[in-house]
Amino acid sequence: MSTPRQENTAITSAVFGTDESVPKKSWVESANVPGNPFPIQNLPYGVFSEPENAARCCVAIGEEVLDLALLEEERLIDTGATQPVFSRGSLNAFMALGTVHWRNVRARLTELLIEGGDPVLRGNDRLRQAAFRKRTAVQMLLPFEVRGYTDFYAGQHHAANVGAIFRGKENALPPNWLSLPIGYNGRASTVVVSGTDVRRPLGQSRPAGSDLPIFGPTRQLDFELELGAVVGTPSQMGEPISVAEAYENIFGYVLLNDWSARDIQAWEYQPLGPLQGKAFATSISPWIVTAEALEPFRVWTPERERPLLPYLLEPGPMLYDIALEVAIQPAGADQSTIVSRTNACELYYSAAQQLAHHAVCGCRMDTGDLLGSGTISGRTENSRGSLLELSWGATKPHFLNSGEPRCFLEDGDRVTLRGVADGGGYRVGFGECTGRVLPAPVERHW
Repeated sequence: MSTPRQENTAITSAVFGTDESVPKKSWVESANVPGNPFPIQNLPYGVFSEPENAARCCVAIGEEVLDLALLEEERLIDTGATQPVFSRGSLNAFMALGTVHWRNVRARLTELLIEGGDPVLRGNDRLRQAAFRKRTAVQMLLPFEVRGYTDFYAGQHHAANVGAIFRGKENALPPNWLSLPIGYNGRASTVVVSGTDVRRPLGQSRPAGSDLPIFGPTRQLDFELELGAVVGTPSQMGEPISVAEAYENIFGYVLLNDWSARDIQAWEYQPLGPLQGKAFATSISPWIVTAEALEPFRVWTPERERPLLPYLLEPGPMLYDIALEVAIQPAGADQSTIVSRTNACELYYSAAQQLAHHAVCGCRMDTGDLLGSGTISGRTENSRGSLLELSWGATKPHFLNSGEPRCFLEDGDRVTLRGVADGGGYRVGFGECTGRVLPAPVERHW
């Protein structure tokens, strides 16, 4: 798949040696296995728990998780905070410290984990055994407290497809779409971590040919393939921020599935937009891949079809070359079917532009705010990021490898999102964002 021109590909000297074409390795052997999504160039942050200990923060390295609370307690890392931040059950306290502290901690972790680096952890059997856990042996939790959730509509191919399905090709994009990143306020309370089951929602919908609605489970449950940006540095109420400042304020990114009940949404969204059709669940991956880890994969947004207003102009490339895919595994099936492959560089607006637009009116953006990119679809039929598009409004069923048709999701379906940026000799991955559809709750006698 062709991608926009890639820029800013120099890797920091903390990760690469003199010959930048040869990535450095970690003394954690599993991090050097080809294709592993968590090499030393990644070091994504998460929160884990195990039966005998409270939830605490960690980074992923190869097949291991590294306990940051222990490293902080042993004074192997210094966050610059006056109080411990990694012994808490979320990353918010660390994220609030700001860019300089994020970079310092990442550089120190690289120094501790890189082959030939500081041996204080590698050479201490007691510390090493206490600090590491197998990723498969721990439970990953929601990595941060979601303070607010805003979902955008920043994928042009998705917006054009959806518009064409409902309004025809000539009127596909709303008049404002090429001038601003459209978005709506979602529900932070129902953002859940990967692996959490999602119950089919109840609500009102209007059957075709009817003037009045009915009540019941959605018949048009869908996924949406998105990238979520996690705000680290807050802004002040009443104070706009520039796109450049917004870029610096973003701590990192997660995979995001914006589960959607299309029939409920279609009946409710005029004139104020989605509510119940989107509010029942949003799944995110457990690992936050930092903006610094994604720095080598920055690419330009596409050529503008209409000049943007000055406050939305980008000083540099702010999208990312991240390959994305969606798989569906029906109940009882041994294997899943990859139904879509696309790339995050297909977005029209970057997360930094979305954040700057959100704040320009004076809206305060908080540590832990989550910004969904909007569905990321490509130019081809097999790169569409939702079943609504893949089935073209339920007129052309999409068939799984098992032969089962899908216009929308069935009970028991497991949807899995994956994302990875290819650095040549290494891959920066997000892990998986997965969720299984459960039947709707039993209807009550109202």
